[in-house]
Amino acid sequence: MSTESTNASNQGIARHIPLLAVLMLGMFLAILNQTLLNVAIPPIINEMNITASTAQWLLTGYMLINGILIPLSAYLIERFGVRLLFLAAMFFFTAGSLICGVAPSFAVLLIGRLVQAIGGGILMPLVMTIILFIFPPQMRGKGMGIFGLGMMFAPAIGPTLSGWILEHHSWRLLFNGMVPLGIFVTLVAFFVLKDLGQRKKTRLDLLGSVISTLGFGTLLYGLSEAGTRGWADSVVVSCIVLGVLLVALFIILQIQSPEPLLDFRVFKYDMFSLSSVVSAIVTVAMYAGMFLLPIYLQNLRGFTPFESGLLILPGAVIMGIMSPISGSLFDKWGPRPLAVAGLLVTAVTTYEFTQLTLETSYSHILMLNMIRSFGMSLLMMPIMTAGLNQLPREKNSHGTAMSNTLRQIAGSIGISIFTTIFSTRTTFHLGKLSEQVNIMDPAFAQTFASHAAATGLPAAEAEKTLTAYLYGQAQMQAAVQGIDDAFIWATGVTLVGLVLSFFLRDVRKDKPTKTTQADPPQPDGPAADVKKEAVVAG
Repeated sequence: MSTESTNASNQGIARHIPLLAVLMLGMFLAILNQTLLNVAIPPIINEMNITASTAQWLLTGYMLINGILIPLSAYLIERFGVRLLFLAAMFFFTAGSLICGVAPSFAVLLIGRLVQAIGGGILMPLVMTIILFIFPPQMRGKGMGIFGLGMMFAPAIGPTLSGWILEHHSWRLLFNGMVPLGIFVTLVAFFVLKDLGQRKKTRLDLLGSVISTLGFGTLLYGLSEAGTRGWADSVVVSCIVLGVLLVALFIILQIQSPEPLLDFRVFKYDMFSLSSVVSAIVTVAMYAGMFLLPIYLQNLRGFTPFESGLLILPGAVIMGIMSPISGSLFDKWGPRPLAVAGLLVTAVTTYEFTQLTLETSYSHILMLNMIRSFGMSLLMMPIMTAGLNQLPREKNSHGTAMSNTLRQIAGSIGISIFTTIFSTRTTFHLGKLSEQVNIMDPAFAQTFASHAAATGLPAAEAEKTLTAYLYGQAQMQAAVQGIDDAFIWATGVTLVGLVLSFFLRDVRKDKPTKTTQADPPQPDGPAADVKKEAVVAG
């Protein structure tokens, strides 16, 4: 790329800095909102006088609405345009936040969360699509790095921020604080954001919409429940099987449709397909750390949510700083060096987490998480960008919708799998430890006698209290070993991604062919409707 064209691209992008700031703030709020609520569930249970399983619907319902809307986002973008859709998404998100903040009952609170989810489910693929239009392929790494700043930084600081708020304020501030920010973003976007290209009066595939909603909804629900109910539970099995069948039917219908809601023909592009697989693997590995570390820190080591959040925060800062930098490095070097280096660092540090004990120092965990976060920061956006760069512009909305759908499913699969591994291995190790304890052993009898003498309790009472103490210690030790085993599986998943990353290539260096410049031959579909050049007001 010549110096003149590079300077021209930089000047063009500089005009869009206010727009990018608004887009990133809107997406940051939506993603942050997903993680803030995790820590707030206990006080909500106490105030609303509900069970934990009922409260969990605040998380499950949000995830289901997201999973339903993301696959439909490509159609919505083409039909309504990015400006109207972004404003609508921010309206729903802000209105949902207001409803949650003033909710007098759990039913109203859940309605507010579902309204929030309507906006949140649209925002991520929408912002990705806008960035792909603004940034040319040779500078797209920088753009996606800016996108990654919100996508990776927001969920990482969520536990710390929510922990601090809950220590000093009501859980309602988690929602009320979003309202003025949401209004600000909506107002600025109203004046700054313009439509990209032309809207397409695409006919809504009602049958496809229903099948997509039922398919992705039941599949994600089954996956989310598998970790707690077990993979053999009848509800889990029926939801997963029904979801898979409906999604398969949806895929068949979309491939045959001349105007698909979600164009699965994007998988005819080899680098998009490979990068999607690697991205899903990285997402599974990332969710392993996000799920397992808080359990270890809070349940086994006794840290408060705020303290455990503070331990994770430096890693979040590193990811935030490195995301734009890794995007710029992608523009210079391409995806393979970053993916290989990042996955290598992630694999090594994930393996180090298999050595956790009840005595592992705070500083050691902090350093490991910081290094692991550095490795992850090299991965997410470059890998995703490597695949999206291969798609022609008219396929951008379908590519971003597909990428986010796969990430949503991969995240649900990851949490369910690691919940299952953690639970089953903890039970296994507890059984092994229990076998080693024989209360009839003379050594144990002597221990009971010494405990009785030291505490002044009768021998039977001393035996009872000491046995309870030993069992509690065995449970904690088994749980740590269960977490270690789960991290072993996470290491294996990361190594698979590492092997696949060697096959990534920089599609910008491909020779101009119909494979990289336009759709592959589609005898059953119409010619591509090429959109006009993006026009965005800065």
